Amino acid sequence: MRDVVIKEICKQKIIAIVRGLNREEAVAAAKALYEGGITLVEVTFNQKAPETFTETAKTIQAIKEEMGDKMLVGAGTVTSPTLVMLAADAGAAYIISPDTDPAVIQKTKELGLVSIPGAYTPSEAKRAHNAGADFVKLFPCVGDAAAYVKAVCGPLNHIRFLAVGGVDSNNAASFLAAGAVGVGVGGNLVNKEWIKAGSCEKICAMAKEYRSKLNSEEK
Repeated sequence: MRDVVIKEICKQKIIAIVRGLNREEAVAAAKALYEGGITLVEVTFNQKAPETFTETAKTIQAIKEEMGDKMLVGAGTVTSPTLVMLAADAGAAYIISPDTDPAVIQKTKELGLVSIPGAYTPSEAKRAHNAGADFVKLFPCVGDAAAYVKAVCGPLNHIRFLAVGGVDSNNAASFLAAGAVGVGVGGNLVNKEWIKAGSCEKICAMAKEYRSKLNSEEK
């Protein structure tokens, strides 16, 4: 299963980040994203509200049950082995973190899931890779981020990087051109106000825009 997930991430090149939505809204967002051509969704844990962790896991499970094999659902902002296990029990296929924590990476690999820790410096990225990361989330990608991604990817071309933070429809393709294998996109794609207003067709349209631009870069 891990190989299937890795290949799908490399093929699809975009993970939509679902943050701050209830279960029903998250499922609606997932459906709209799928209609727009995006098949990878990350549901994030809110570290300020540990009391919501179980509900986040149930949201992961709900999307997985609703979408079946059409989508691969992962967990985001995973900061402890305990959260890895909670996400795994809910059906998460990959584990994404904002930082590099060897204990999180180890538990992820023990459970047969794909590991995507966060890093910013070359030293952090190398440490994540050596700890067993399948991808490294280069985070946050702000400012002249594409140039930084290119600079990091050059000497560390054995590491699969995903660019996350500050990615939008106008610059997403530039990160692929710079050497990243994919991007993660949150509020610039999964707009909470659109979803809460019932305007999921806007999510679908935006997903199609991202898909079109990333497909163009592949050519």
